[in-house]
Amino acid sequence: MNSKELKQLILQEAKEIESYIIKTRRHIHQYPETAFEEVKTRDLVEKQLQEIGYKTVRTAKTGVVGILQSAKSGPTIALRADTDALNLTEENDVEYASTIPGKMHACGHDAHTAMLLGAAQLIFKNKDHLSGTLKLIFQPAEEGGGGGKLICDEGHLEDVDRIYGIHVWRELESGLIGLRKGGMLASADEFSVVITGKGGHAAAPHQAVDPTAVLVDIYNALQKVVSREIDPFDDVIITTPVLQGSDAFNVIPREAKLKGTFRTMDPVVRDHILKRIPEIVDGYCQAWRCEGEVIFNTGDMIPYPPLINDGQSIDDVITLLKDTELEHVSMDPSMGGEDFAFYLQKTKGAFLTLGIQNEEKGITAPHHHPQFDVDEAVLWKGTALYALLAFSTLFIE
Repeated sequence: MNSKELKQLILQEAKEIESYIIKTRRHIHQYPETAFEEVKTRDLVEKQLQEIGYKTVRTAKTGVVGILQSAKSGPTIALRADTDALNLTEENDVEYASTIPGKMHACGHDAHTAMLLGAAQLIFKNKDHLSGTLKLIFQPAEEGGGGGKLICDEGHLEDVDRIYGIHVWRELESGLIGLRKGGMLASADEFSVVITGKGGHAAAPHQAVDPTAVLVDIYNALQKVVSREIDPFDDVIITTPVLQGSDAFNVIPREAKLKGTFRTMDPVVRDHILKRIPEIVDGYCQAWRCEGEVIFNTGDMIPYPPLINDGQSIDDVITLLKDTELEHVSMDPSMGGEDFAFYLQKTKGAFLTLGIQNEEKGITAPHHHPQFDVDEAVLWKGTALYALLAFSTLFIE
């Protein structure tokens, strides 16, 4: 069997297991688990991988890696799917809606897991054509928990030559494969600013030191970092949607808080913002006799670096998709963050997207929305793409 015939076989076999992919996705969707709580999802994945014939290793608290070693020498290819859900109450009226109040797969990780489990079947079925080693990484805690970083810290990327991930993408028409060289997703940092002044009566502001007035100045000053200190051709945003002050109209509070996030494709710009926020807060506090504190990435929040796709890996995917019915397009960058970025700091690879927007079916809600859903009719394409990537050295050489 030549490489072209194997491509067509994989595509056909992906279509044949479409019902399995959809059934698996729906089951995971009904029982969502958030960061580092994905025990049932991990157990399901682990059991199925072992039944297929993969060696499995548990990782990152609630993750699992499936390993398939070929008899032929070759590179180590890794394929990744994230498994965690969000703390969100689902509003979709569908038979497979979340059964867990306050938890929902509103970003498509259930689809990623199902697609990669489907690919695991196809790859093992055609393992005689495989060379080198394959790692299937089912990763927990992408949504802010940094599960990808933990997997890197545990050494699972040390021998990996290429890694690929696929994410369903509402911004793309259903069925299209989105590709982008270089910067694709931004770094993601959280910050909070606490201003402490002197509380008092709203009718006597001269007797108080109003931290809310200072907070508003800081809010505006942060936007000037973007508009006046950073190259306008750079991708960067500072968003501060949380402002907290008094809970009464006639009370000046002692303390006021601001919380936000900043995102950029450039690590140098990220370092500049990390330096400038405390400088700005300190300057305004000195001017208006307050005390200020800046806190970055509190609690379980892990700062994500920008996601930079390897150009050669994208070129290889374009070559891989030749002579297939999988249509690819160039996609725009996004200021969203993704911990797949940690993998790309360790080895070469690429993060790809699968369009799932279908207006006729009413599938238009954005990611992280309580009405988010996916067009299940194209999930077999994600499975096929994962499987093709496992055999990429055969198709590209």
